[in-house]
Amino acid sequence: MTEQANATHEAEIDNSNRSTTPTSDNFLDYISSHWAERVDELPAELPAAPYAKLRRERLAAQFPATRLVVAAGQLKQRSNDTFYPFRAHSAFAHLTGWGSDSEPGAILTIEPGGAAKLYFRERAGRDSDEFFANPEIGEFWIGPRPSLAQVAALLGLETAHLDEFVAADGDLTLEDDSLARAASELRLTKDAFEISELQAAVDVTAKGFTEVFASFNEATSHPRGERIVESVFNHRARLDGNEVGYETIAAAGAHACTLHWIRNDGPVREGDLLLLDAGVELDSLYTADITRTVPISGTFTEPQRRVYEAVLDAADAARAIVKPGIRFGDVHDAAMAVIERYTREWGLLPEPDGTAYHRRYMVHGTSHHLGLDVHDCAQAKRELYLDGKLEPGMVFTIEPGLYFQPDDLTVPEELRGIGVRIEDDIVVTEDGCVNLSAEIPRTADDVERWIQSARRRSA
Repeated sequence: MTEQANATHEAEIDNSNRSTTPTSDNFLDYISSHWAERVDELPAELPAAPYAKLRRERLAAQFPATRLVVAAGQLKQRSNDTFYPFRAHSAFAHLTGWGSDSEPGAILTIEPGGAAKLYFRERAGRDSDEFFANPEIGEFWIGPRPSLAQVAALLGLETAHLDEFVAADGDLTLEDDSLARAASELRLTKDAFEISELQAAVDVTAKGFTEVFASFNEATSHPRGERIVESVFNHRARLDGNEVGYETIAAAGAHACTLHWIRNDGPVREGDLLLLDAGVELDSLYTADITRTVPISGTFTEPQRRVYEAVLDAADAARAIVKPGIRFGDVHDAAMAVIERYTREWGLLPEPDGTAYHRRYMVHGTSHHLGLDVHDCAQAKRELYLDGKLEPGMVFTIEPGLYFQPDDLTVPEELRGIGVRIEDDIVVTEDGCVNLSAEIPRTADDVERWIQSARRRSA
């Protein structure tokens, strides 16, 4: 472990020019006394706790003679003495079940055989100056923090103060490629708790999408209408979840041709399409990842519908082959075969010579695993990920698209500036798959009705 293993933030802050709290003995006696007795009720164990225990045991079995050390991570500096909201490392969350309430600097140790202990900085006692004078952990500054006993009950784990953690020779940490890879691969197949959380995240995301479309009357009247779209969705994420799972893509018009458009500072115009790629992250830290491309006016133009239905066909073709035993990369190949067929039928491609010319219009992959990270399990070995065989419980996206840049001279003018992506979250079952986002409208006709209904209700 590094020298800052027991720290809760990544940067040392110089507060020498800030006003300070009084430190006289009289003041210390006064502020430390006359508080009502605090009675701590122990919380019920989280539903995730027994699943996390099984995960720890599975991971420990891969390293039978080694203590594993998994750090939650530290607060990340935003500017000077301000920090980004804390989010624990995904491996830590997976192995503890501790989500949005987890503590910066916490450390999980897993002994051979699976016995575990969680170290974190317990709240400061009211007899200490940390209680009132420490802006990073003091209760006056950030509110009450949990006790060791409360977290032990919550997670079904032995707990200890962070100061008691001592790194030992031979510890294996997430800085080691072998442990990072194993922890990532452990998440390739989701358990029942994880799938239920992902379904819940999808359901809240669907609610946010409908609220966005109800905001179109306002969005079309503002020069930065994309910011209205973003804020409406993010509002739902904060109400019903922890946060957005990734920066919301609210791409109107030609911005939809920029795959990761997150500036969201453009207008939302009648007659254009809006590509909304967004997902709610729950307090458990599991996130949805959904994309819908919709006509802002409520009706597709003929060229827009033509592109939309081609992308929908690609998505349906990819989903149709999903079942245990096929190669993960086959899902992408199935979608791309449809994309190639349409773009060739439309006369956009050179004569065939073995070159994937159609990739000009869809340069990204069709699928990625989904879970605690929006691009989950990213450190897994290729032979278990892209070249791996699908297994029941795997959850991933299917998200083909077509993007015709506004200055692309290889496409007819009527298609330039049209970008369409359709993305759903899929779970592999024993004999096929289930679309977790199937209730979110997908066909062109259903999407038109969805937008028209949402706009009428907000008029």
